[in-house]
Amino acid sequence: MADFFKNVGRYCSYFITITLGVLYVFFQRFVPLFQRPVSAIAVISLLVSSLIFIGFTLRAMLGLNTA
Repeated sequence: MADFFKNVGRYCSYFITITLGVLYVFFQRFVPLFQRPVSAIAVISLLVSSLIFIGFTLRAMLGLNTA
């Protein structure tokens, strides 16, 4: 039974390692965009507006509107 939990721990660490690696490679593609202030502002604005849009969409879908 101890080997089972040891194996499960390995799968968890493997999953975390793979996830961090994928995120690292994904964000490395956007590093050159932050070299210039104009493109950095555009990327940050796009990210913030996307998060706001997702928030409003989830509120509407779940019926959490207070008004």
